[in-house]
Amino acid sequence: MNRILIAEDEDRIASFVEKGLRANGFTTTVAADGDTALHRAVTGGFDLMVLDIGLPGRDGFTVLRELREARVTLPVIVLTARDSVRDTVAGLEGGADDWMTKPFRFEELLARIRLRLRTATRTPEVTVLRSGDLALDLRTRRARSGERTVDLTAREFVLLELFLRHPGQVLSRVQILSHVWGYDFDPGSNIVDVYVRALRRKLGAERLETVRGMGYRMP
Repeated sequence: MNRILIAEDEDRIASFVEKGLRANGFTTTVAADGDTALHRAVTGGFDLMVLDIGLPGRDGFTVLRELREARVTLPVIVLTARDSVRDTVAGLEGGADDWMTKPFRFEELLARIRLRLRTATRTPEVTVLRSGDLALDLRTRRARSGERTVDLTAREFVLLELFLRHPGQVLSRVQILSHVWGYDFDPGSNIVDVYVRALRRKLGAERLETVRGMGYRMP
């Protein structure tokens, strides 16, 4: 089930889009300001964002710019009342995947969302994941750092695979806990920090970057 982030401060429009998407089988989350929209887009594991330009806090252009500067490839459809050519060009050149003006028909928005989800770049199925001179062989479950073989525990392997499949993306502690330890985890546990430190000792501290207040990222 695809997860859609709706960044829209007008309650009427946000509710209209949310109800329509949920009726068509999508899971939705609404962010009513730019700061919340950016945080959730970076850390929330969404498949696509519908972004208004006129948001309080960070405006949509700023959200989009900072999202792309953070190397987040989340597809973004801008939905805005601004219809000038200059704004449209600025949005598309700034990293938007599509641009729709208000008022709009929900059927068209739905079609564009489905198209972007179908054509979004997806990582092909591979047997070896790489980042620089770091390689993780999914068949043999062995890691190599340069010419050195690195022994990993089962949990360390799954954690490293998670980071390698999401290069440049900030992963929150809750996301990591859910993926590596399942749903019977303690959200207050420091187990993620313990395992990140273990990977840093084995692979090098520069491999995993701490993003203060948000989580971890493999640059």
